[in-house]
Amino acid sequence: MIRTLIALLLATTAFASQAAVELNKASQAELETVKGIGPSMSTKILDERKNGAFKDWSDVVSRVKGVGPGNASKFSSDGLTVNGAEFKPELVASNKPAPKADKKEAAPKK
Repeated sequence: MIRTLIALLLATTAFASQAAVELNKASQAELETVKGIGPSMSTKILDERKNGAFKDWSDVVSRVKGVGPGNASKFSSDGLTVNGAEFKPELVASNKPAPKADKKEAAPKK
């Protein structure tokens, strides 16, 4: 009987630690339960959220400094959601500028 209670308690605790955290509704303490989000990152998220709710992961990546596709993917796999959605890398446009063409190659040869 005791073993069953302990197993049930451990299972409940493990399940609760994997529960989704909604970015637009979470408190600072709730955000910090997501692996990789500490006090600094949670403050950045909350400060930016004051300007309006996040529409999707692309909105988060573009508005919160320090959250790129890599971090967004990690946060999502650890239970963070935006409007109930998990991160999908193909939906986030890269903010990296296109590589510049080499001027020597672009010049016509004489």
